[in-house]
Order: sequence, then C-alpha cells, then structure tokens
Amino acid sequence: MKRRNFLGLLGLGGLSTLVPGLAGARPKLDLAPAPGLERLELSEAEWRERLSEARFEILREDGTEPAYSSPLDQETRDGEYRCAGCDLLLFTSDMKYDSGTGWPSFFTHVEGHLLTELDLVLLIPRTEYHCARCGGHQGHVFEDGPRPTGLRWCNNGLALRFVPA
Repeated sequence: MKRRNFLGLLGLGGLSTLVPGLAGARPKLDLAPAPGLERLELSEAEWRERLSEARFEILREDGTEPAYSSPLDQETRDGEYRCAGCDLLLFTSDMKYDSGTGWPSFFTHVEGHLLTELDLVLLIPRTEYHCARCGGHQGHVFEDGPRPTGLRWCNNGLALRFVPA
C-alpha cells in the first residue's frame, strides 16, 4: 500500500487544514501537466515487469534510497535526467547542483513534467513530487535551494535515468 493511501486511511490527509500554519511550512507550487501529455497507466504486474525491485519500491511505493547511494548524485556530464518509469524528461544537467544532501538535486525542472502533492508521512508537511506522465514518485522539493528559484528538487537517483549528451 502506498504511504499516501495509508495516511488517507488514518484520516491525516486534512491535517494541514486542521492545524493552521502547517500548509505554510512547505513550498506552494501550482503545477499542471504539459498540454497533450498523456498519462501512462499500467497494472502493478506490468510495473513489476518493467522495473527492478528497488525502482518499483521508489517509483510505485514512494520509497527513498539511502543518501549517497546513487552515482547520479556525483554525475557531472552534460545530459538529461529522465523518469526511470516512463522516460519522460524531468531535468537537464544545467538544472543540477551539488546540494551536499546525498541525493541528486536540481533548482528547477522541465515545466509540466512534474506534479506535486502534500506528504505528511513524518507528520511534518513536505511537498512530494511525481512524474506527470506515469505518476512515479521522484522525491521532495524544499525551499533551501540556490538562486534563481530558491528551491531544491531532491530526487531519488533510482527514479531517474541519465542520458549523456
């Protein structure tokens, strides 16, 4: 069961409306899918066939890989970062920076290719983001990034596929 579904069962989905100030503790991002972007809907069995067990855990069950475990954190070549679930372009190397957190981090993203939602798994409001095409969990966005956006799109390396230029 996905964490966000589990929280819905617990009735925590509306916590930010019950406790004033929680919603303001995370970035407010109104993201919409790119025009004409079609959703990729697969069954759990089809996703399991397509993805490794580790990638399935992250992309389909909202898992998180250990910090400093992904070689993409240290990747410095020019290229594209694509969703490992459906190959949608999410970031480019020009958007990447070393945040020192142990996960690949980006200060912006390809517009219309990511969607966000509230994550209260740790009972602290965070902004979780997903691939706009397949819904695959990518990571969380924080307000401690560099200029010009001030955002840090903190991504699981296993949720990405790097394509060198």
